[in-house]
Amino acid sequence: MRHIFLDTETTGLEHKLGHRIIEIGCVEMRSRRLTKRHFHRYLNPDRDIDAGALAVHGISLEFLQDKAHFADIAAEFLDFVRGAELIIHNAPFDIGFLNAELALLDMAPIDTVCHHVHDTLRMAKDLHPGKKNNLNALCERYGVNNSHRTLHGALLDAEILAEVYVAMTRGQESLIMDLGNNNSGQPETAEQALNGGQRRAQCIVRASDEELAQHDQALAAIQKESKGKCLWLSGETVS
Repeated sequence: MRHIFLDTETTGLEHKLGHRIIEIGCVEMRSRRLTKRHFHRYLNPDRDIDAGALAVHGISLEFLQDKAHFADIAAEFLDFVRGAELIIHNAPFDIGFLNAELALLDMAPIDTVCHHVHDTLRMAKDLHPGKKNNLNALCERYGVNNSHRTLHGALLDAEILAEVYVAMTRGQESLIMDLGNNNSGQPETAEQALNGGQRRAQCIVRASDEELAQHDQALAAIQKESKGKCLWLSGETVS
C-alpha cells in the first residue's frame, strides 16, 4: 500500500470563516520506507493571515504574494495523492481545509480520490489516553529528533510524522521489516529504517503447542477482564 503523510499550514483555524491553505507538504512511503518523492507548495491565500497562525508557522503574506493559488496546483496535488492512504495528524482539520478548497473549485472531496484517511492523533489518544499527543509530545515519547522544528512547516511536519508513525506502529512493523542492528552494531533508529536500512535474514521461531495453549489462556483472561474488549480476539470466538 502507498501511504502519503500530509500536513497543511493555514491563515487561521476555521475554514468555515473563509480561512485558506497557505502551505501543503506531502511525503510518500511504500512498504514502510520513504521513497524520497514529495509534494510541497506554498500558496497565495488572497487574504490576511491571523496573528496567532503567523506565530505558529511564521509564513508571512508578503512571502506568499508571488506564490501560486490552490487552483493552480489542485490537479497536480490530486494526482500525487490519488489512490493512496493519507496519514494526517488531526486529520479533520486538514481534510476540512482541503475539502473547502476543492469545493471552491467545484471539485469532489479528497476522500473520493484517496483510498483512506488515518488520523494519527486519534491513534495516539487510543494508545496514550490522558496524555499530551501533539506532534512534539509524540516525538519526545518515541525518541524522534525534532530539534530542527522551531516553527511549524507542512513538509517538515509531514516528514516528522512519518517517523513518528513508524515508531507508533512498531508492533506491526516487526511483522514486516527488521529494524535489527546497523553496521556499527547499534540498534537502528526509526529514521534509519525509514531511509533504507538493510534488511537482514530473519529466523522464524514457531511457538510450541504448550506455548500456544498458554497464549490462548492469557487471551481468554484478558477477554474476561476487559468484558469482551480484547483487541487480539476481534472477530474470533473465545472458547
